[in-house]
Amino acid sequence: MKGFNLCVVALLLFCGFTFDDPARGGIRNDAFGIGEELTYRVNFGIFTVGSARTKVDKEIVMMRSRPCYKIDGFGATTGMVSWFSKFDDQWGAYVDTSTLITHVSYRKLKEDNYRRDEIVTYDHEKEKAEVKVANKETGVYDNVKTYPIKKNVRDIVGGFMYLRNIDYDSHKKGDTIVVSGFMEDTYYNLKVIYDGKEKIKSNIGKLMCIRIVPIVPDNKLFDGENSITAWFSDDKNRVPVKIQAKMFIGHAGLELTSFRGLRNQLKIIK
Repeated sequence: MKGFNLCVVALLLFCGFTFDDPARGGIRNDAFGIGEELTYRVNFGIFTVGSARTKVDKEIVMMRSRPCYKIDGFGATTGMVSWFSKFDDQWGAYVDTSTLITHVSYRKLKEDNYRRDEIVTYDHEKEKAEVKVANKETGVYDNVKTYPIKKNVRDIVGGFMYLRNIDYDSHKKGDTIVVSGFMEDTYYNLKVIYDGKEKIKSNIGKLMCIRIVPIVPDNKLFDGENSITAWFSDDKNRVPVKIQAKMFIGHAGLELTSFRGLRNQLKIIK
């Protein structure tokens, strides 16, 4: 189950890689709004082993003197799996309503015996990020470090939302897009292939989807460089409908099971 936990984190990481914005201009966000909630089933092979949920707060929040969406993502093991391997994670961010860059992000991770409680503050003008980690015994954020960042970088949550606002119709099937992100103390760079469109069956019905395949670096977890595939709804919402991963120890993934508060009508094919 350690491998499964790593797989879920890696799937979330994929959704967090984002384009570097050289200019801090406004971004037209037609994909999501306040009050949106998406719920997912986490599977390993044919078994349901966990659940995940994303939530956009119902109110706009001021953070670092900027209006922001408060966005949270949750993931946890469920059922019998929790008897021998348990994780309960929360990922959150305050994302600028105009630029979709992240001003503050946070993570509260509980994975078996592993714990991490972290807050990251992004100074985009000075191009640095302050990472504060809570002491496991006292709960005080006394471990503070500063890292250089590129201007207007996004965290995992902000990147997840930014990917939903990309104009994929301007790309051709097979196009490679270079994306980047920051997490914990490191920049990540990744190549993503736009793999066209595909009609898929899901728990909420048939949907026409955009298919995206990241090029995974050589590792001991995933089986090949094209081992992860993601499907986003081919409508204004760009809802992540499904993510699948081929691992050396089996197949794992996420699939959308319910939604509410979408900004636009979801196009379900009858």
